[in-house]
Amino acid sequence: MTGVPDVLVVLHTLRAPDGTTRYVDHMLESAPTGVEPWTFSWRRALLARYDVLHVHWPETLVRHPSRPLRAARYGLLLLLLRRLRARRVAVLRTVHNQQPHESGHRWEGRALRRLDERTDFWITLNDSTDVPAGAAAMTIPHGHYVGRLADGELPAAEHGRLLFFGLLRRYKGVERLVDLVPDLPDDLTLRVVGKPVDATVADRVRDAARRSDRVTANLAFVPDDELAAEVSRAELVVLPYEEMFNSGAVLVALSLRRPVLVPCSPTTRALGTEVGPGWVHLYDGELQPDDVVRAVAATRAGERPPPDLTARSWADVGRRHAVAYRRALELRRATPRGASLVRDGDG
Repeated sequence: MTGVPDVLVVLHTLRAPDGTTRYVDHMLESAPTGVEPWTFSWRRALLARYDVLHVHWPETLVRHPSRPLRAARYGLLLLLLRRLRARRVAVLRTVHNQQPHESGHRWEGRALRRLDERTDFWITLNDSTDVPAGAAAMTIPHGHYVGRLADGELPAAEHGRLLFFGLLRRYKGVERLVDLVPDLPDDLTLRVVGKPVDATVADRVRDAARRSDRVTANLAFVPDDELAAEVSRAELVVLPYEEMFNSGAVLVALSLRRPVLVPCSPTTRALGTEVGPGWVHLYDGELQPDDVVRAVAATRAGERPPPDLTARSWADVGRRHAVAYRRALELRRATPRGASLVRDGDG
């Protein structure tokens, strides 16, 4: 053994829960005995004593719309890296996306490469994720949302109701989806629900809703119970992302027993096999009206067993994270002080 304590204090680079169901809630609630999870603040990161830094979406550590504050965050990250080295804190990263959804400042790449070089252990959410060559890694799938979003009875699916939900970002393809509505059968309608991140995307959705009564939208953040009701009313959830690597929205839909139409990728093909037939409908290339029509027809084809999400229980997710934390700390404690487990040029 390498002096790993019985109880590991794990600092997640996630903000404290805000009353809505988010990834951070699940990470805190699923921590088993022997893991004490903390949420992030720069004061805690630089001054408190902890064993493992669990990095999620690393770009959020340094991004800020204000240039002076962005520069300050770069400086804080460099201080943090020095402290991690001095105190032999293990660094573990979950790869939620291969690349950030939006590009950052050129300094961002340099800063985050420093963090990657200091990372001891990598967690991937699926087997299609790349990590640095030779790096220690483990696949732990994203947990499900069954029983998490709403209490009580939910509304039934409405005939012909399509739904897109989630943060409105350009890469998610909602602009393409609203443009397709006039070419879809008359019995199909589209509902768009979510907070805009990109104003141009929001304007396109609003314009489509003004031009057609078959498009309706609630362009705002919605609480869990309202989101669950919106998803439950959908006959089919359509998420035409330009690239689908990991998606919590897909798991929300499947957890509420609503089929999804998503782009074909190694991740979505594997998910379809995992959950069973009739739940994950795929298309190639740019979304076309025929793709939607085909998925709706398949959805109406008959009864099917519920999607199999047993491999995504949060209790199992928590236990597997505990194993990863201990392994990361063992690797760090066995590494000469100041050394990196993955060198420049690997991967």
